[in-house]
Amino acid sequence: MTAAANRYSPDYAVPPGWVIEEHLATHDISQAELARRCGRSPKLISELIAGRAPIEPGTALQLEMVLGVDATIWLGIEADYQLFQAREADARKTRDLVAWANTFPTGHLVKRGAMDPPSSESAMVQTLLSFFGVATKHAWDTKYGAAQAAYRHSPSFESDEPSLKTWLRLVEMDAEKQNCAGYDAPRFRSALRQIRCLTRDPMPDAIEEARRLCSEAGVALAVVDPLPKVRLSGAAWWYRRGKPLIALTGRHRSDDHLWFSFFHEAAHLLLHSRREIFIDDLNPDGDDVEAQANVWATNFLLPRQHWRRFVADGAFDAGSIREFAQDQGIAPGIVVGRLQHERLIPWNRLNHLKKNAA
Repeated sequence: MTAAANRYSPDYAVPPGWVIEEHLATHDISQAELARRCGRSPKLISELIAGRAPIEPGTALQLEMVLGVDATIWLGIEADYQLFQAREADARKTRDLVAWANTFPTGHLVKRGAMDPPSSESAMVQTLLSFFGVATKHAWDTKYGAAQAAYRHSPSFESDEPSLKTWLRLVEMDAEKQNCAGYDAPRFRSALRQIRCLTRDPMPDAIEEARRLCSEAGVALAVVDPLPKVRLSGAAWWYRRGKPLIALTGRHRSDDHLWFSFFHEAAHLLLHSRREIFIDDLNPDGDDVEAQANVWATNFLLPRQHWRRFVADGAFDAGSIREFAQDQGIAPGIVVGRLQHERLIPWNRLNHLKKNAA
């Protein structure tokens, strides 16, 4: 056979095995016969045709001599096909990354000024990775994907996972801006006693002062509005070695809920593991750890002995509540919230004694 004069210059890529099969059919040669003529194993020829093995230069020369097709053509077919496969894989990867990025609330991040508007879908992927402080999807999976295993929350907790992790990142970014002292547990407990008194002050002022007191004790306090599909009241975790963090959403806006959430999260820092992320919706069906945080926060805000005496008196009018709250040094809205939670008064009663966060 003479080497073919025509060069193969396709505008599309085909598997080299298809071309081999076509020539075998044209010359009425079996795969076994081709293996014998090339001096190669039947297994290699089978893998070439199935696309499981590439055409190497030595194999291309053998195919040239047996089938009459120039070795450069075989190598060109192989190169075109490999490039086509690489481009397809890259396109699939891009499509997968765009689909992954679309699960995050990027529009809300742009509205909040936490992310620049992306110029394209591929740019959105890079912008999202930059927001999370990582360079690749693999790095994101390593840092944030594994974090789910450390979450603790009630069985009824329902939040969209990408939105939750986005909110946690917003909190983390807020904490990173705070110049906190080194963590000091006794000083933090002292700060909590001072913050309890702050519950009587206007909410914005009280929160700002609480941030300052926590920072001096080595605890970052972040209040970040929740994102859609994020149904939680707060979270607490050690976001860096020796760096504890309390995060609040102010989801229900009322002072009783916000302050209870704050002291509930503080309890996690004081009582529980530094290796877990506590995600709380303050649902009563939580486990023992959540129950401990609830009890600690409840008794810290309203000591059990004083509360029992107040409940035993049975006077739950506005005047009595204000007087009791004044005596305890806390906001009357917290007393109202406790009475409602224990079903001693209806949920729609005395809400005017509560203050709103907004």
